[in-house]
Amino acid sequence: MPTVSRGLPKQPHLDIPKREARELLTLWRAAEPLAFHRIRNRHPQFAGAGDGALRSGPFKLADAQLVIAREYGLPSWPALKRRIEANAWSRELAQAIRAGDRDTVRRILTLNPDLLHLPVISANWGPPMSHAANLGQLAIIQDCAALGARDHTHAFGRALLQGQLECARWLLTAGAKITPEEVKGPCECLNAAGLQLLVELGAPLRASSSGPLAPVATVLGTYARNPAGKHACLDILARNGFDLPDTPIMAFHRGQLDRLKAHLARDPGLLNRRFAYREIYPTDLGCPDDGLSALCGTPVAGGTLLHLAIDFDEQEIFDWLLAAGADVNARADVARDGFGGHTPLFNAIVSCPTISGLQQDGAMTRALLARGADPTLRATLRKFLDWIENPRWHEARDVTPREWAGGFPERNWVNAASVRMLGAKAN
Repeated sequence: MPTVSRGLPKQPHLDIPKREARELLTLWRAAEPLAFHRIRNRHPQFAGAGDGALRSGPFKLADAQLVIAREYGLPSWPALKRRIEANAWSRELAQAIRAGDRDTVRRILTLNPDLLHLPVISANWGPPMSHAANLGQLAIIQDCAALGARDHTHAFGRALLQGQLECARWLLTAGAKITPEEVKGPCECLNAAGLQLLVELGAPLRASSSGPLAPVATVLGTYARNPAGKHACLDILARNGFDLPDTPIMAFHRGQLDRLKAHLARDPGLLNRRFAYREIYPTDLGCPDDGLSALCGTPVAGGTLLHLAIDFDEQEIFDWLLAAGADVNARADVARDGFGGHTPLFNAIVSCPTISGLQQDGAMTRALLARGADPTLRATLRKFLDWIENPRWHEARDVTPREWAGGFPERNWVNAASVRMLGAKAN
C-alpha cells in the first residue's frame, strides 16, 4: 500500500494541516480504503486494526490530527503546531548547523528549548542533534547533548546512514542504543562504512521487524544509486551469513562483471533476456511481492540487462553490454494490462541516477544514441509514485521517451541533459 509523506512548505500555516485533518475524517466516514491504510500506518492505537475495527471507530478529529502530524514527521499535533510557530527559528537553526556555527545554535536553542526535541527540517533528519549527525557536526552534537537532547539513538542511526563514523562512535559512548532497525539505514544509503561498523559492533543484522533478510532487501530495493557502495554492502552481507545466489541478476546487483561474462558464456541469450520483477527483486531474499516497493525511475520490470544497468547506474556493466552487442532498441516485455514495451532510452531519461547517481550529464543517453537508439519509438507506461502527499499511479500512453519525460510529474527524476539531447535529435 502507498505511504503518504508530507513536507512543510517554506512558510507553513496551521490552516493547511487543519484542513487535511478534516478531509481525512471525511474519508474515514466514507470508509475509504486508503484512509484506513493511512490511519493504520500512522496512528499507534489502530496499528494492525482490520477494516471492521476502523469502520466502527471511534475515530475523532483529534485522531485525524495525530495522523496528519505524523505524516508531516512530527510525533503529535501539539508538536506540529509548535514546529510551525517556530518555523523562522528552525530555518535559521538549520543554516547554523550546516555552517558549524555553534554560538548561533546554542543561542537559538537556549531561547527556544522546545526546538531541541523537534525536527529541524524533516522527521528523517530529526531534531538538532540528529540533524547535526547527518552532517558530521560532532561539536554541535555534543552541545545539543549538553543542553538536554534525548535523540541519541536516532542521531546514531543518522550518523551511520551518512557514514559519519566519528559521530556514531561518540553517540554510542553518550547513551545511544544499537537497535535491530539500525542495519537498514546504511543499507538504504548503500553506505558500506556504516554497515561494516555495525558488523564490528556485533549488531543483530537479522533482527529487523521487516524480517531476517531486511538488509539484503533494502540494498536491492533502495532509491539510492551508488554502485561501489552497493557492491560493498552486498559483499559485507555475504561475508556475514547471508546466502546470495550465483545467478545472472545477483552478479549484476553485485557488480561482478566476471560472473556475468561466465553466465553469458553458458547462456548466449542472456543479453536479450527479459527479467521479471520477482527476478530483479527476489522474494526469497526478503523483497516485498507487491510490485511497488522497490524504487526505480522508469519501470525496470520486464527489461533487459541494459535497461537495468541504466537505472542502477552500473556504468561498467553498461559499457560491457554495449561492447557485447546488446540491443539499444530492445523493448521491455508488455504486461497483460498493456503497459511496457519501452526501450533503454526511456530508462535513461527518467531514472534514479538523475537524483542520486552519476548520470546527470546524460552520458548513457549519449552512448545509446551513438549506437543507434531510436528516440521516436513509442511505449505505454505506468509508474507508481510513492512517499508523496498524493501517492498514485502515473500513466502515459503511446509516448516517445521525450514525451514520457515531459509529462512525468516528479521533475527531479527527469534527466534534463537527456531531454536536451533528444530535443536536438528531433530538430
